[in-house]
Amino acid sequence: MNPTPAAPRQYRYYEFVMAAFVAVYLCSNLIGPAKAAQIELPLIGAVTFGAGVLFFPISYIFGDVLTEVYGYARARRVIWAGFGAMIFASLMAWVVVKLPPAPGWQNQAAYEIAYGSTWRIVAASLTAFFCGEFVNSFVLAKMKVWTEGRHLWARTIGSTVVGEGVDSLLFYPLAFWNSGLIPNELLPAVMVGQFVSKVMVEVVFTPLTYRIVAFLKRAEREDYYDRDTDFTPFSIRA
Repeated sequence: MNPTPAAPRQYRYYEFVMAAFVAVYLCSNLIGPAKAAQIELPLIGAVTFGAGVLFFPISYIFGDVLTEVYGYARARRVIWAGFGAMIFASLMAWVVVKLPPAPGWQNQAAYEIAYGSTWRIVAASLTAFFCGEFVNSFVLAKMKVWTEGRHLWARTIGSTVVGEGVDSLLFYPLAFWNSGLIPNELLPAVMVGQFVSKVMVEVVFTPLTYRIVAFLKRAEREDYYDRDTDFTPFSIRA
C-alpha cells in the first residue's frame, strides 16, 4: 500500500499577505502614475515625481516578507497572482475607456487621462514587474541561505537594490525611449531618481519589515530556507 501523501502546509496569514501584495501593486500602477506630484524638501527645493512611486516599493516589501517567511516558491505564486491581476485590470481599463460615452457625459477626457495608458507602457510595466520581483525574491532567498538567516536588513535592502535596479533599467527605456513623452537625454536622470526613491522607501520601512517578519514567523511557526528550491519563475507550484 502506498503511503498517503502529506497534506500541504496550511498558513493563517499567507492569503492576507498575498491580497495585500496584489492590492498595492494594482493601486500603484492604476492610480498613482496618472498624477505628477511636487513637494518642497529642505535643502533640495521642489521635487517632482509620479505619485505611484510612493507606493510601488511597498510591493517589494511584501515580496521580501513573503520570501523571508514562506520561501521563494510561495512568493512565486503571489508574483504570478499580481501579474495576472494586472493583465486583467489593464484589459478592463482599455475596454472601459474605449466604450462610447453616453450623451451628456462630460468626463471621457479625464477618464482617458487617468486610465488610458498606452499598451507600450502597460507592456513595459508588466515586463519590469515580472523580472524585478523574481530577481528580488531570488536574491533574498539566496542571501538568507548564505547568511544563515542573519542580517535581515542586508537581505531586504540588498535584494531591493537589485530588484528595483532591474525594474528601472527595463521599465523606463521600454516605456519612454523615443516616445516623445520624456526626452531621451533625460531618461537616465529620471531612472536614477526613481530608483533611489524606491530604495529609500525600503530603507525607511525596514523597522516595520522587521516587526512584520517577526510576527509572521511566530504566528506561522515558519522560517523557510530555500536550500533545495527550484528557482524557475515559470511555475506556480509551492
